[in-house]
Amino acid sequence: MTVRSLVPALFWALTGTLFGAGLTAPAPAAAQGLAGAYLAARHATIYSDFKAASDYYARAIIADPANPALLESAAMSYMALGDVERAATVARRLASLEVTSQIANMALVAVDLKRENFQDVLDEMEAGRSIGEAMDPLVRAWAQIGAGRMSSALDAFDELAASDGMEMFGLYHKALALATVGDFEGAAAILSGEAGGPLNLTRRGIIAYVQVLSQLERNGDALELIEKGFGDDLDPALEAIRADLEAGRVVPFTAVRGAKDGAAEVFLVVAGALAGETADGYTLLYSRVAEYLRPDLVDAILMSANLLEELERYELATLAYNSIPRDHPAFAAAELGRAEALRQSGRTEAAIEVMEQLTRLEPDNPSVFITLGDTLRQLERYDAASRAYDAALALFDDPQRAQWILYFARGITHEREDRWTQAESDFRTALELNPGQPQVLNYLGYSYVEMGENYDEALEMIEQAVAAQPNSGYIVDSLGWAQFRLGEYAEAVVNLERAAELMAVDPVVNDHLGDAYWAVGRQVEARFQWKRALSFDPEEDEAERIRRKLELGLDAVLEAEGEQPIRVTTTDG
Repeated sequence: MTVRSLVPALFWALTGTLFGAGLTAPAPAAAQGLAGAYLAARHATIYSDFKAASDYYARAIIADPANPALLESAAMSYMALGDVERAATVARRLASLEVTSQIANMALVAVDLKRENFQDVLDEMEAGRSIGEAMDPLVRAWAQIGAGRMSSALDAFDELAASDGMEMFGLYHKALALATVGDFEGAAAILSGEAGGPLNLTRRGIIAYVQVLSQLERNGDALELIEKGFGDDLDPALEAIRADLEAGRVVPFTAVRGAKDGAAEVFLVVAGALAGETADGYTLLYSRVAEYLRPDLVDAILMSANLLEELERYELATLAYNSIPRDHPAFAAAELGRAEALRQSGRTEAAIEVMEQLTRLEPDNPSVFITLGDTLRQLERYDAASRAYDAALALFDDPQRAQWILYFARGITHEREDRWTQAESDFRTALELNPGQPQVLNYLGYSYVEMGENYDEALEMIEQAVAAQPNSGYIVDSLGWAQFRLGEYAEAVVNLERAAELMAVDPVVNDHLGDAYWAVGRQVEARFQWKRALSFDPEEDEAERIRRKLELGLDAVLEAEGEQPIRVTTTDG
């Protein structure tokens, strides 16, 4: 039976209203001498600097309090900051001007939902206040539940489930609504697909279903659902749920605890539908409202933090990650996110401090050590990175396929530390765990070529890697360079030209191609490629060598380095 997805229908239902929310630029404001504040606000908005944008819009509004475009832009900035209350204050001014704004309506509805003014939500929506064609019926139904009219809400969910493209949303939210009032049998019938057809549940949907099954004393079925949905690779939250189920404990139903939570779920689902499909700044508005309605909704907090990272607002992302409580299963993931935000903002030492502290708080969590190792490796602190990888590997009883990348990463650190015996062992182990892995084959094969060892095996490894990833410039370059080192110059030219097509601005690839051209007697082209390589900012030692090749030629440089000069061949071999 075909499984229907919850996401695509909602996205297409939303986009028509979402992108029409903006108003025209406030030319009158500029005419009244507000150009400075307005332009500064627009500039801040372009760079997603929501704090600066809200401040500048506020200044402009003081002088031009009836400008709709300024008011809506200010409301959007406040919402992106997570300050829904202040956004609603601005939205009320827009409403007093009888200006229709989806963003303003969203803020006003959110505040009424937060304050549990459910009847006000229903009255205003009945009067025409809309936050989007797809969202209105869902929010209205949860407001009806909050107002004590469960029958009307269930009818609304049924009506939505009967509409084209919105069936899954109606069914899913009806199941949540039934569960909030203790009708777990009815909720299970919907979530199982028995009533209304199968649902393609998200992670949150599966967890809600697991909680429903546990409430029905069906822990075995709940465990089977977790196994089917996630396998053995469980995050800490799912691990905690599985532990309770295996111990025979009843898992409480916390997915949605009432009308306000239900409305938060609506905004979170919308944010998930929009993520990656529209501008991150717009998606952020929905995740922020979900946070506002339910401050303990960790999925919404993490989504907001991720979006803020994408928008390069690392300080705001750090604040969001920092709001996850220490005792929450997602705390480690949030701390790793905070560390990454700190690193991206240039606060590298602070990021490392966060991760090192986390290794002490969660000494049995390999992900923490792996992330610390990856960060240290990127900073070229290879010895410390190796120790982090050692600690991570020590937490596993037996090597498993998924650990190939950990052995590969540690192999790289060992290779950079000039500990080749350990590096080679790790690369070999990675290939045993994941035979044919192209990145490992390429790295190990290229290392052999650079060391002048195992040329035949190295060439075979790199050819296998190219067959697996024929459009990888790095791997094709490795093949060409191996052929060059083996004296197969004509073949090397072909592959190095291909690599230069795939990675046109890479200094190493262009340098390699220059050497190959020199080897086949195309010296003018060789010098051209070396000049190109210099223009792409190579490492200083490489740049110095390229300059010497341009001045003296490749053969003279090789002789000065104690190597044999190349026997120049003709281009036809």
